[in-house]
Amino acid sequence: MKNLSRYIPVLDWGRSYNSTALSNDMIAAVIVTIMLIPQSLAYALLAGLPPEAGIYASIAPIILYAIFGTSRALAVGPVAVISLMTAAAVGQVAETGTMGYAMAALSLAMLSGAILLIMGIFRLGFLANFLSHPVIAGFITASGILIAASQLKHILGVDAGGHTLIEMVWSLITHLDQTNLITLGIGVTATAFLFWVRKGLKRALLNMGVGARMADVAQKAGPVAAVVVTTLATWGFGLADRGVAIVGEVPQSLPPLTLPDLSPSLLGQLFVPALLISIIGFVESISVAQTLAAKKRQRINPNQELIGLGAANLGAGFTGGYPVTGGFARSVVNFDAGAETPAAGAYTAVGLAIAAVALTPLVFFLPKATLAATIIVAVLSLVDLSILKKTWGYSLADFAAVAATIVLTLGFGVEAGVSAGVVLSIVLHLYKTSRPHVAEVGLVPGTQHFRNINRHQVETADSLLTIRIDESLYFANARFLEDLVLDRVVEDCPIKDVVLMCSAVNEIDMSALETLEALNSRLGDMGVRLHMSEVKGPVTDRLKRTHFLEEMTGDLFLSQYDAWVKLSGKA
Repeated sequence: MKNLSRYIPVLDWGRSYNSTALSNDMIAAVIVTIMLIPQSLAYALLAGLPPEAGIYASIAPIILYAIFGTSRALAVGPVAVISLMTAAAVGQVAETGTMGYAMAALSLAMLSGAILLIMGIFRLGFLANFLSHPVIAGFITASGILIAASQLKHILGVDAGGHTLIEMVWSLITHLDQTNLITLGIGVTATAFLFWVRKGLKRALLNMGVGARMADVAQKAGPVAAVVVTTLATWGFGLADRGVAIVGEVPQSLPPLTLPDLSPSLLGQLFVPALLISIIGFVESISVAQTLAAKKRQRINPNQELIGLGAANLGAGFTGGYPVTGGFARSVVNFDAGAETPAAGAYTAVGLAIAAVALTPLVFFLPKATLAATIIVAVLSLVDLSILKKTWGYSLADFAAVAATIVLTLGFGVEAGVSAGVVLSIVLHLYKTSRPHVAEVGLVPGTQHFRNINRHQVETADSLLTIRIDESLYFANARFLEDLVLDRVVEDCPIKDVVLMCSAVNEIDMSALETLEALNSRLGDMGVRLHMSEVKGPVTDRLKRTHFLEEMTGDLFLSQYDAWVKLSGKA
């Protein structure tokens, strides 16, 4: 049973489930359900899908994640960035509003689920580390700007389009004369109201003496209030007849069983977007899950998270949804509301199922401008341009990566942006490690410690050169070390011994080994011996499987001080 619970975590936390957890989970579920109903409708609109797709994508996926996921607070469902990426990916293979578009979205969810599941089974969670945090921050910031810009057409009530910021802005400008003033009034009012709800409502209620829990619930229910008021106004004043775009008829049913399009040509077109959606979704989800788990001293298993998210996306693909992941805002609300187990997500799914059956007729007159306002307010919290200032002051390489990701995402679309982010993260890593930090070190007087000769007052010996390597040696940086050592030896003729201090070297790959062999040979031709000190056990074991240590002109020292005592002539 213990081994099985590793792969089906519900068997672990389910054994200790009690009435207290039930009560806390139910309260959290009610709050999240209230928040998720308008969000799911809005994110489906962002993805270019019918509004019911957002609700469908929030039912089966949540239940499946509750069974297979390891986070006790993560709230899975549609999120803004993944919705935007879905629209960009599916829009390339089908026209918005057609049956083919909806089928492609199902296929995208299924494909993303399969990719995540395979990554989880083969324990490939580490692949997410290839996206650096600054690059992710840049991509999410640019995506937030793109999403907000994409919703302005609904605020204005115009038929604009575009996939990049320039296209969107130009399309909006050319359609400004078609602005529906009533729609504009609804959109601006709803946006202003939702910003006030987010920033000022809770404080106002607390000042009026309302309890903290009730004030928090009221704040989370703000979007619902906007939906109710604008829907009633549109219905009562007949605004739909005056050009205000509304949601219209939403099927009154539970999620249907659907079969994605499995044609090889479509799956081939969607594979790369599905891979990018899987990686971005996993990175966003695992970041949120680990942050919340740390607050309760819980642990998250990244590989099992891949399986949980994979199952959730497969569920979305076969129940009329589209790609999903763990949402930041929704998960924080779930956590703050007191959710103790993933069962809170399952109860949320039940609430949404009731809404899908009983409440969908009530949103017939819901203005699309209100949903657009919901999206804009939600995504602008993702925009963090301060990352540019932070990286500029800390690392120009990181700044270049962030700036390039933002520019490419805004200028060429989300797929180009996230692809560039992956490539830039890898290139940035290779660049940094291809020029490892190395230091010539000497003995700190009166100790057995060795420090950089350019930073400390240390003892050195004319015939001895000690180089401390602060990075593992591999194909991209081994030649750099070789050139540095040879240049130093050539310029200083008294050197007779070179010691490579390897205390920070965790691995030496085959290319680096060949470089060390060449360095050993060239130093030998110069009459200089090559030594190594403080080599870690696993690295030493690997070197012993070769002839390098036997052919090395010098010795292998347990400590740098031992090398100093033997080679400096100052002991």
